[in-house]
Amino acid sequence: MADSPMQQSFDPAFRTALVDSLKGFERYQPVRDPAVVLKRAAVCITLTDTVVDATVDATVDATKQAAFVLTRRARGLRNHGGQWALPGGRLDAGETAQQAALRELHEEVGLELGDDAVLGLLDDYPTRSGYLITPVVVWAGENASMVANPDEVAAIHRIGLEQILAHDAVDFVTIPESDRPVVRLRINDDRIHAPTAAVLYQFRELIAGRQTRVHELEQPTFAWR
Repeated sequence: MADSPMQQSFDPAFRTALVDSLKGFERYQPVRDPAVVLKRAAVCITLTDTVVDATVDATVDATKQAAFVLTRRARGLRNHGGQWALPGGRLDAGETAQQAALRELHEEVGLELGDDAVLGLLDDYPTRSGYLITPVVVWAGENASMVANPDEVAAIHRIGLEQILAHDAVDFVTIPESDRPVVRLRINDDRIHAPTAAVLYQFRELIAGRQTRVHELEQPTFAWR
């Protein structure tokens, strides 16, 4: 789907390719220990555009490039304050993952989308802090207008997909507390860790035409709480 290893145009062809890839994506459903009860949650991989100038000549139209929405959580939050995150949260009683993801997207960044914006789901990711997260891929369209809810979100960022498509965007490290590799994702000069990094890594692999499992990828110990 990618125009090059570094960029992806935000256009109907990209949307169609994503829909086709998600239709062919076989979600992994691991057998779980019935004694371990995980709280259900959902996050949005929200796709919109970011404008990249194609030339220094101001008379030439800029090129629309694909981006996703990443937030910095408010520091006053009880859990994971100040960390990078995809919009999302716990499922309310009777909600589906899709419904919860769209509701949380509206509550956190003021973006209200209908059910038709949902393109598909990725694998559930179990967290050390007791959640089972369902990633929901959402098409927000061009010029998506967003306003941060200050009670939950300190800042909203549009991150060009070229950031996670770069060949050196992902790396894995080890920690003494686990025999599982910790996944990290480089965005600008920062490192994003799982769960967010695991979700985005699987999405990156989907764009590249690969079905890569991430449920066994580890989180750093600061995310275990």
